[in-house]
Amino acid sequence: MDKTSPLSPEIPSPAYICPFDQACSYLDAAGKELKLDQGLLEILSNPRKVVTVSMPVKRDNGEILVLAGHRVQHCDVLGPYKGGIRFHPAVTLREVSALAMLMTWKCALLGIPYGGAKGGIAINPKTYSTNELERISRRYISELIKDIGPSVDIPAPDMGTSAREMAWMMDTYSVNIGNAVPGVVTGKPLSIGGSLGREMATGRGVMIIVREALADKGKSLEGTRIAIQGFGNVGGAAAVLLHEAGAKIIAVSTGSGGVFAENGLDISEVKAYAKENNRKILGFPHAKPISNAELLTLPCDVLIPAALENQITEENVNQIQANLIVEAANGPVTLEANQALEARGVTVLPDILSNAGGVVVSYLEWVQGLSYLFWDEEKVNSEMESLMVKAYRKVIEQSQMRKISPRLAAYVLGVGRVAQALSDRGLYP
Repeated sequence: MDKTSPLSPEIPSPAYICPFDQACSYLDAAGKELKLDQGLLEILSNPRKVVTVSMPVKRDNGEILVLAGHRVQHCDVLGPYKGGIRFHPAVTLREVSALAMLMTWKCALLGIPYGGAKGGIAINPKTYSTNELERISRRYISELIKDIGPSVDIPAPDMGTSAREMAWMMDTYSVNIGNAVPGVVTGKPLSIGGSLGREMATGRGVMIIVREALADKGKSLEGTRIAIQGFGNVGGAAAVLLHEAGAKIIAVSTGSGGVFAENGLDISEVKAYAKENNRKILGFPHAKPISNAELLTLPCDVLIPAALENQITEENVNQIQANLIVEAANGPVTLEANQALEARGVTVLPDILSNAGGVVVSYLEWVQGLSYLFWDEEKVNSEMESLMVKAYRKVIEQSQMRKISPRLAAYVLGVGRVAQALSDRGLYP
C-alpha cells in the first residue's frame, strides 16, 4: 500500500469494495445534480492534507513495534477539521480518506462549521494492554501535534477508541502546549471538559431519524419491528432509546453473532447479559441465536446496520425485507446495493444524516469547552435534536423537490454548501 496517497491503488481481495471510490461516486452524483464545475469537483475529490506518521512503541515485554498512524484532513473551507480516530485492524489510508470526505458532507449537511477529517491505526486494541494503548495514543497525538488543535483539527473517539483515549490525547497535547486545552478533542470524560449526552448521542440521533421517518409514513415507534446489526456504542444506544420509545426490537447482534425474538427483546436484559459476558450476546437465554448475515434479511419494518461498512451488497440485497433502512454505521450499504434498493422503493436514509448525532454533540462539547460554560444534559439533547430534525426535513424537502433519493438529496445539500463556500472564498493565490 502506498502510504502517501489515498488515491493510489491497493491490492484488493476479490470481494473488496473500495470505500474511497464509493465516496467519490456519491460526490460525482451530487456534482452532476448541482451542475458543478469540473475543476471544483476535482478540488473536492482530493483531501487537502494526508499525514502518515511512523510510531515506535514499546510493548510491556520490551518489544519495539513500529506502527503507522494516519490522519486525513479533507476540507476546511467551512471551519476546522473534525473527525474520529479509530483503532481497528482493517484501517487503511483509503478507508480513512473516504471517511474524512464523508465527514465534510455530514458537517455541512447539519450546518456545523467544521470540515471533515479522520484518523486511524491498524491495530486490534483487544490485543494490547491498557498501558500499551496509552503509549500508542500518546505517541500518535504527539506525532500530529503540529497538525491538530482546537482551531485546526479536533479529533474524537471512533471504533476502538473511547473517552479514555481522548483523555490521554488531550493531556498529551496540553502538556506539549503548556496549558490545559479542553477543546483539542471531543468525547472526553466529564471530569476534563466532556459533555453530558455525548455517550448516547449517535444512537439518540439514529432514534430521532427513525422516529421522523416513520412519522412521515403516518406511523409511530410504538410496536414498530426493528432489527439492529451492531450492539456497541451506536447500536446499543439506539436499541435502548428505541425500546424505551415503544419500538419492538426483534434482533440485535455483535461481531460474534446475535439474538432474535419474534415478540421483541428486553433490551435492558440483553445489555446486562452483554456486560456479564465480555460484550457477547450470543447465548442470551430468552431468544434464538442468529448470525449477522441472517439478521439483515429478517422481515421487519426498520433495519438499522450499526456495525461495519459494506454489509448490504449485491450478494444479499435481494433478500432484504425491510422497507426502511437507517444507516447508523458508515457506508453499510454499497453503491450497487443502494441502487437496487431504491429501484424497489425501499427508503435508505444515509449515514451522513442518520449517524450525525455524535458529531453534533461533539460540536456542542467543543463550543462548551471554548467558552468554559457547560450545559445540562437536557439542553444538549434539545440542541442536538433541533439540528437533526432540521437536517432531516431539508433532506426530505430536497428529495421531493428534485425527485431524487434521500441519499442523493443529503449529498446535494452537503456538497452544495461546501462548493458554495469554496466558490465564495476563491482560490489562493
